[in-house]
Amino acid sequence: MSSMKDRAIIVSALKHAAPYIRLFKGKVFVIKAGGEVFVDAQKTHAFMEQVGILHQVGVRVVLIHGGGPQSTELATALGLRTTFVDGRRVTDSDSMNVATMVLSGQINTRILATCRDLQIPAVGISGVDAGLIRAHKRPPVERKGEAAVDYGFVGDIDSVDADILRKQLDNGLMPVISPISCDEQGVILNINADTVAAAIAAELNAEKLILATGAPGILETLGDPGSLISYIDRKDLLKLKKDGKLSDGMLPKAAAIDAAIANGVQRVHVISYKLPDSLLLEIFTNEGTGTLVVDDIGKLTPAEQSQAS
Repeated sequence: MSSMKDRAIIVSALKHAAPYIRLFKGKVFVIKAGGEVFVDAQKTHAFMEQVGILHQVGVRVVLIHGGGPQSTELATALGLRTTFVDGRRVTDSDSMNVATMVLSGQINTRILATCRDLQIPAVGISGVDAGLIRAHKRPPVERKGEAAVDYGFVGDIDSVDADILRKQLDNGLMPVISPISCDEQGVILNINADTVAAAIAAELNAEKLILATGAPGILETLGDPGSLISYIDRKDLLKLKKDGKLSDGMLPKAAAIDAAIANGVQRVHVISYKLPDSLLLEIFTNEGTGTLVVDDIGKLTPAEQSQAS
């Protein structure tokens, strides 16, 4: 039997969370989790347990997942070379086959199986399903002083049909989305999961977009976790990029964050999946755990600004 102290802690935590539950009940949260979150059953369960709690307290959750580490691992096993430019994967026809198998097959199914265990009513779909994401093949990208980069079967988003997701949410279901998409001729395309999450969050008028990654959040100094930025606005985020303080996978994240906020998403959170219960701490405490990105810091509430103290 738990002690009186343990019970007091539990009751205090519930009382503390209650205002947040009232505030967010019925609101849409779009959560994007990188493939590293799903490399084994234990990590998958720990993260999805948190997602399940959000669902169970009435938050309308849409989950988008990546699959970078798993795609690279399978490509290497098949003798294929993996190339990144500015944090984005170059996808030839063989790599496209790998991405489809890993994202829409292995990872999506494993997440759904974990949801079954946690009694979360989840539905797995991809950008291909019912025209959820309409995209076109990215043309070669010019780079200053260098040859243009052909990203291969990488897509750029034309539109998102948010009604497909609203119907699922209205029926109490949680969409789990693979970012694999296609063009109007049915050519399968790989789209960065951060980009997909930002577009979906904007179309759903999401209350929050949450990016769960391996980094603690956005750092002032590359490689220094002690330089974690508690909150930042679009202008200063772009300045970090211009000053070369963002690299690799954080570059597409910064672009996705900027696009989401530009299209009406009020709050974007960057958190680390490595910190136990980071998702719940970010949502249900003032202090949070990672970085909050907004359009204008001046519009933050005093409680949100207290994160910096």
